[in-house]
Amino acid sequence: MLTSLFPAPRPPRSGTRFSGWRIVAVAAVALGMTGPGQTVGVSVFIDPMMETLALTRSQVSTAYLLGTLTGAFALPTAGRILDARGTRVTMAIIGGLFGVVLMAMAGVVGLITLTLGFAGIRMFGQGALGLTATTAPAAWFDRRRGFAIGVTTAVGSAVLSLFPLVAAAVIPAIGWRAAWVVTGLTVWLVVVPLAARVMIDHPRDVGQQADGDEPQADAEEVARAAAAASFTRSEALRTPMFWAVAGATATTGMIGTGLAFHQIDLLGEQGLTPVQAAANFLPQTGASLLATLAVGSMVDRFAARWVLTTSMLLLMGAMVGVVLVSPGWTAIAYGVTVGAAGASARALEAASFPKLYGLAHLGSIRGVVTAISVGSTAFGPLALAIGRDLTGSYELVLRLLLVFPAAVIVLGLLAPTPSRQRAERVPPA
Repeated sequence: MLTSLFPAPRPPRSGTRFSGWRIVAVAAVALGMTGPGQTVGVSVFIDPMMETLALTRSQVSTAYLLGTLTGAFALPTAGRILDARGTRVTMAIIGGLFGVVLMAMAGVVGLITLTLGFAGIRMFGQGALGLTATTAPAAWFDRRRGFAIGVTTAVGSAVLSLFPLVAAAVIPAIGWRAAWVVTGLTVWLVVVPLAARVMIDHPRDVGQQADGDEPQADAEEVARAAAAASFTRSEALRTPMFWAVAGATATTGMIGTGLAFHQIDLLGEQGLTPVQAAANFLPQTGASLLATLAVGSMVDRFAARWVLTTSMLLLMGAMVGVVLVSPGWTAIAYGVTVGAAGASARALEAASFPKLYGLAHLGSIRGVVTAISVGSTAFGPLALAIGRDLTGSYELVLRLLLVFPAAVIVLGLLAPTPSRQRAERVPPA
């Protein structure tokens, strides 16, 4: 059955171009199609769904928290499947399931079904499909791996940033239920065929080498040596650098999601109109794209701790500076800062882990980080909502949350670079 659905890729003819950049393009499109499962995509549906279902904002925020946490639990398993079955099969299956749960959102009738729907779209969209897409290029590059993953993330982020704009135009025309169905069908038509017919798991499957280098006579021996040098998931989890990078993605996930979820109200307190507040996503997106490309290249040249520190300092600057925002240049500066902070942390994890831990168990290792990151996004909206309700402003809760990026900076600066020899000397917990 799988053989007929996923025929083996044909080796290229002599002189055929290196396929790695084609894989980058497919992965970027797949990442872009996670838009309906991302907070910026879901946020467009929130108000019309609240009105139809007669739910309060606190109820919807709680459903989002529970659904996101539930979805996050499955992501380590998705990582193991990715290692075992490869990118093609995993991406096609996840794309199919993501389309199903998106269409199922059209049938939401209350708080329970809404929570289940959030669990599905967060699990398969932001989580599993995003994990698979950003892992796909790793096997195709060595010297330029960071740059390639940076391009994947930047282009994918640009594509998914279009989803809120399209959804905002479609929902008033056909209703939010029909819009969910159209979204699910679109994911089916785009992701599944690309995964099944265009994606290739590894350069050796078509007689090529990473970076487009000439095939080596001892390619199999080199592959075995690379696999032996890779960290297992349990070994990676025992290194402080894993938790520093995971902490960075979790911190930007939690706080960044909270800032995005409440952006209209948060910037409204600073004097911006709803239109101006919504437009602030544009500088965030632009900064996100540039930061992703920059970080991808930086990871190829510099230690991960310096990129991590920069990301956390940017986030702290946005958290402190948002209370100084007013319509105009300060609002743009805030958007640039918060966009660059979140993108740099995500790009750091995707680009640095192949370099730090190898490729053999990359899906399993990144699956844990993705679960932590997705799970963290559940708490941001609720934490800011509670702080707003208790104090009448977001300022105090944002100042209290500064402890998280500060702690990540300390851990990142103290954590040693992972060593295979060191990992073998540390006994399992």
